[in-house]
Amino acid sequence: MSKRVLTTESGAPVADNQNSATAGVGGPILLQDQHLLEKLARFNRERIPERVVHARGSGAYGYFEVTDDVTGFTHADFLSELGKRTEVFLRFSTVADNLGGADAVRDPRGFALKFYTEEGNYDLVGNNTPVFFIKDPIKFPDFIHSQKRDPFTGKQEADNVWDFWAHAPEATHQITWLMGDRGIPASYRHMNGYGSHTYQWTNAKGEAFFVKYHFKTNQGIRSLSAEQGAELAGKDPNSHQTDLLQAIERGVNPSWTLHVQIMPAAEAADYRFNPFDLTKVWPHKDYPLQRVGRLVLDRNPDNVFAEVEQAAFSPNNFVPGIGPSPDKMLQGRLFAYADAHRYRLGVNHTQLAVNSPKATKADNYGRDGLMASNAYGRDRKNYEPNSYDGPAETGKALSAPLAVNGHTGTHEAPAHTKDDDFFQAGELYRLMSEDEKSRLVANIAGGLSQVSRDDVIEKNLAHFHAADADYGKRVEEAVRALRED
Repeated sequence: MSKRVLTTESGAPVADNQNSATAGVGGPILLQDQHLLEKLARFNRERIPERVVHARGSGAYGYFEVTDDVTGFTHADFLSELGKRTEVFLRFSTVADNLGGADAVRDPRGFALKFYTEEGNYDLVGNNTPVFFIKDPIKFPDFIHSQKRDPFTGKQEADNVWDFWAHAPEATHQITWLMGDRGIPASYRHMNGYGSHTYQWTNAKGEAFFVKYHFKTNQGIRSLSAEQGAELAGKDPNSHQTDLLQAIERGVNPSWTLHVQIMPAAEAADYRFNPFDLTKVWPHKDYPLQRVGRLVLDRNPDNVFAEVEQAAFSPNNFVPGIGPSPDKMLQGRLFAYADAHRYRLGVNHTQLAVNSPKATKADNYGRDGLMASNAYGRDRKNYEPNSYDGPAETGKALSAPLAVNGHTGTHEAPAHTKDDDFFQAGELYRLMSEDEKSRLVANIAGGLSQVSRDDVIEKNLAHFHAADADYGKRVEEAVRALRED
């Protein structure tokens, strides 16, 4: 029997379902990649009305205060002077479960932050882990499908979860994070947040730097064991929402200290890891953390639906001095997030109070559409350029240009000296204490042992062996023991 051919919605054969089309090796993703855009756009429309991912969320308002001078690296106005405060809204979330799911589950946590700056809203969409499972957005719909409820059984299936990971060796690093002690935070207040992606900063001289964001909790890291998480999820599915709400109501305002890692743009090409690979970190000994400021949450929303569920974060909401990098996952999200919000909330979702600018105002030629509330007078023109004093372009780029070269097409990521999928996962494992390793192994084995196919188990075991010999040996022994019981 001939092998089935993967096609687009129109029936055209798909040549490459693992790599998005880019402008040369390592370049930004191309808008002409019809398969990628179709795949992401269709994925965004698979569920209504809740979010496809990050459906279960909590949020709060607060402020960001600059404590250290970073004007040598960015001319972003909200970071321009010591002591400057900017209003923010932060939404926490789980990733895979539905709106009615429990808080205390093993899952990455979303950490989406909206800065209401004087130059417009700046959205930083991250997680509580510095890495992610995949490095190319074309894999994202497949990844989430494997983690969501199975269409036949109606629940998450170990076969689906681990089968996808068996075919995604780059996930080994994030799996080691997720199955480790930080996989179930004790509360949203007691976990770090990360921008995860690599972004670009540009200073007043036009010099470019690549940056990674690290929000370190000032409450200290606290996590739950698998047993504690299961007990809490059963007793109070809303545990993290309750904790955040009550802490702020008591005046115990949670806070985080923002640090960044800064890489001069010229160093990116020859760095030992691909600096734009979301499955990799930059070791702190290479690029130390530099403090920027303090994030404080001090006000609860008045209406969870209006403000938390209708909050829309788009990583393409940049401000002057901050822009994208060639990070493939970030490039895909520049399209996917805004498109999801236009579908779920409508094209005028930016006019909702939680999403509209607060320190400035939006002034453009967007008109009409479902639920439009920005009615304009009859003397206002809705085209540009015009002769009637309408808003005009500045001619100033938000960030420094990115040099691209090479032929269009689907490409593997550019080679760096230590760009395998397992080295950093092994490094993370070797940093753990003996007790931490034991819990990690038990958590992995508990899920992997439920997989029905031996070949899927073997492929996953090979990934852990490749990361670290002891890591692989212990996981294999634990899985074998559970399957023999």
